[in-house]
Amino acid sequence: MSAIRMLVLGAVRQHGRAHGYQVRNDLEYWGAHEWSNAKPGSIYHALRQLAKQELLHEHETAPSTAGGPPRTEYEITEKGTEEFLALLRGALTTVAHEQKPDMLSAAVGFMVHLPREEVVSLLKQRVRALEDWRHSVTEYYTPEDGPEQLGHIGEIMNLWLHSADAGAEWTKGLIERIENGAYDFAGEGEPFVGVLAEGEENPFATGAKHPGDSR
Repeated sequence: MSAIRMLVLGAVRQHGRAHGYQVRNDLEYWGAHEWSNAKPGSIYHALRQLAKQELLHEHETAPSTAGGPPRTEYEITEKGTEEFLALLRGALTTVAHEQKPDMLSAAVGFMVHLPREEVVSLLKQRVRALEDWRHSVTEYYTPEDGPEQLGHIGEIMNLWLHSADAGAEWTKGLIERIENGAYDFAGEGEPFVGVLAEGEENPFATGAKHPGDSR
């Protein structure tokens, strides 16, 4: 599954109520258009589909003061919140060979919506899954003998082994930082929410003027 479903639900949830352009602006602000399929067409399609599935509720708003048509705003439903949290929990425990990198990236971006202890527990499950994956690879491949033992196909095993090792190392580091008090999680006050205010310029939008830009 791609990350667009979790990203859109999460973006709407963080706003409380948001229209499509706000969701698109937030995802671009997070850089999601670079590491996921969160492109404008995909975002608006996801909003419509999630509304049809009753995961989002549609609100028709008044026409803009500039004379534009009414704008649809979206609000996450109870069912949508359950779906979002299920996707988040699943993405934190699923290991690399079973998911696309965009799912883990999205999950890390939203992990503060869960209690600290639960996130630690889910990440420890991830480490165990990575260790199991590594063990399954070494049943067919002996790292000390190098990838050549299996011909060029051994490079695939070598890639999987390095991915498992790197994933476990990164996850253990994240667990340590969280256990040592990093970040604010659910129930600990107001967690960090990286959303843009209505009308706030997105500094990372295509064509946006960056500091030092003389244009």
